[in-house]
This record gives sequence, structure tokens and C-alpha cells, in this order.
Amino acid sequence: MDFRDTTLPTGVRVVTEAMPDVRSVTIGFWFAIGSRDESSAQSGCSHFLEHLLFKGTQKRTAKQIAEELDAVGGELNAFTSREYTCFYARVLDRDLPIAVDVLGDMLVNATNTPEDVDAERQVVLEEINIHLDSPDDLVHSEFATALMGDHPLALETLGSFDSISGMARDTIHGYYLEHYRPQNLVVAAAGNLDHEAVVTLVDAMIGDLGRSQGRRPDRWPIEAWGPGNVRVRNRPTEQAHVVLGGPGLDQRSEDRWALRVLNTLLGGGMSSRLFQEIREQRGLAYSTYSYAASYTDAGTYGAYLGTTPTRVDEALKVVRDELDRLPETIDPEEVARAKGNVRGSTVLGLEDTGSRMTRLGKMVATEAELVGVDEALRRIDEVTVADVRRVAGQILGQHPRTLAVVGPFDPDEDTDRFTEFVKP
Repeated sequence: MDFRDTTLPTGVRVVTEAMPDVRSVTIGFWFAIGSRDESSAQSGCSHFLEHLLFKGTQKRTAKQIAEELDAVGGELNAFTSREYTCFYARVLDRDLPIAVDVLGDMLVNATNTPEDVDAERQVVLEEINIHLDSPDDLVHSEFATALMGDHPLALETLGSFDSISGMARDTIHGYYLEHYRPQNLVVAAAGNLDHEAVVTLVDAMIGDLGRSQGRRPDRWPIEAWGPGNVRVRNRPTEQAHVVLGGPGLDQRSEDRWALRVLNTLLGGGMSSRLFQEIREQRGLAYSTYSYAASYTDAGTYGAYLGTTPTRVDEALKVVRDELDRLPETIDPEEVARAKGNVRGSTVLGLEDTGSRMTRLGKMVATEAELVGVDEALRRIDEVTVADVRRVAGQILGQHPRTLAVVGPFDPDEDTDRFTEFVKP
């Protein structure tokens, strides 16, 4: 294995990957808390809190937080997903103590004042506006809702206008105190580092965050998917944006390696089925691709394209037909080509400390199997044509499918029109 792993007496887990040939370190503080762990009254709270922790602590102002990392040429940022929130910094190896000190202060001593909450509220609302003004992004949210209904995994990470507008400071700070606890925290680091030195730094500067014990809210699986659902969102756009798909595989599935190969040959590159058929052969779209999203206990897949509204029916028929015929027409050459693509993108995507840290932190925070790069490449090599065909039949053969459409359409008049594309 490429990793070293230590769990502190407080419950904080520290996982590192040494890269002795570089001069930098990226360290991330991963809380196994995301939008799926929020109640309806807390919708968007994880992301809101991600913003607020940069606003100041009992020791530092927001400006001082920024200045300390800028003074050493470091990078400081954060992101929120459905299942985790990460705060990270990338610095020269010698400046790792500064990064841990600043990040630790943000996580332990955040004030989340009412004034900061009110000031940042408008920033988050503007972020929601950006999302709503981006139909090629919005269609994926509509697809999640159509497929997963009111399950927390379908909720928008940003929250809604209503939830963010009405969220009180006590709600956000209470969420912080309740969930930002040592047993929910994974510290992942990659770069020119010594594991024991990182453990010592984290233990000294984080401790138990002043909030011992604690746990994540209970999570529950999706009991009812949305097969056959069609969701149409009206937007006066020049393009129609569509996603056609259904349930996929969770991140613990042994078939996840075959799914990566399948997704690549379906819509993962310029030689993929969707790109060649929809863009190169027919000129129906500029952008088309497929994706497979995996969570701790669920997964989804989707095929996306953006096209002229007058050609959306033609384009959807091509996508539907391609999904239908794929399991029976996969050939060894395209599987070999897709495996080469996955191998190359895996290695090329892990050339820097940030990508290595992110891969490591995500695996641990979501309780996935810890797999080193060499082991991942071996498992990709072991995927056979029969494996890809079997997974294609299992995933793409599910009927009826689910469809989301965003564009200049009337939900009341056009939903029935699009229903034919989700039927077997």
C-alpha cells in the first residue's frame, strides 16, 4: 500500500501518502458530513458553513486567514458534496505547520457571527442564481430529483432560496458544534511529508476540536427510485439540455471497475459511442457525454447532451437507441481502447499532491476500500469484455429509464411528449 494510517485517541483519523520527489504538500480536513445529512430545515447548511469558516475565528479575521497563506504562496479552499465537506491547503513542504495551524483554527474556533451569516447569505444566494442560470448544470439537479425523489441524495447541495434565506445563525452554528467533531474527521495529506510528523502536528493543533465524541446522523438507502419519471423545466434557452439515465452502482461494488470502462466507451471521450454518433456522425450536439456517480450506498448513471430544441426528439432517440443496443454490441477493441483511456487518465490525474490528497481523503471519508494507484491499474487491467457486457446489461438494461429536460418547453404540454423516450 502507498498509504500510512493512524487513528488518534480523540477519534481523528490521519492518512498520508508520501511523494518524496515533490516540494509541496496538500492537506485536507474531511468531515463525513454533506447535504444528504441535513434535515429539510437545514438544507444547504453544510455548504453555507463551508463559506462561513473562512470569515474568521477567535484568533484570526478573514483577512488574516487569507494573508497567512498568501505570505507563503499557499492555496486555501474548500468544497462540499452530498456526503462530505473538505477544507484544504497546498503549501511548500516546509510550510505545512502554517497550513495545519490556520485550518485547525478555522475548524476549532470558528465564530460564525450573526453579522457574518447575514453577509455571506447573499453570496450563497448568488451562487444559487448562478446554478439556476446554467441550464447545462441545472438539468443534472432536475435529473437527480426525477430519479431519487425526496431522498436526501437528490437535494441540491447549495440548498434553496427559501432554506438559505430563512436559515438562522443558531441553526448553522448548532450544526457546526454538533457535527464538526473528531469522530467525523479524516485528515488526508499527500506530498513530501513524514507521516509521524503530520500526526504530531494534527494532534497538537486539532486535538478533539474542543468537542469530543459526536456522530453523523443516520443515513438510509433509497427505497424507491423513479423509473419512468420525466421532469421538464422551462427555461428560455437557445439549447435544450437533457439527461437520460437511471440507477447505477455504489462505490463498494466489485463491478465498479467494469463500470468505469463502460462509462468511458459510452461517453467518456472523443472516440466514445455518444460522441461519435451524436456529434461526429449526425452533428446533433456540441457537448455530449455520460457519467456514473457512486455514493456509499447508491449510484446513478446518465447520458447528457445539449442540442437545438427543434432537434431534441431526434437526439433523444439516438441516445435511447444507443443505450439499448450497447450491451449486445460491445466489441473487444473498444473495451481495450477504453481500458487504456481509464489507465492513462488515472495516472495523469494523480501527478500532483492535490489530486492525490483528494483521492485519498474521499476514499477514507466515504469508507471506501483503500486502493493504491498500482492496485487500481491492476484491477482495471483485469476487467474483461464479458465483465463490461454484463455490467452494461445490468445498468443500461434497466427499464423504464428516467429523463430530465431543461429548455423552452412547457412542463404541462411537453412532459407526455417526452415520455416515449423512457419506455422500453
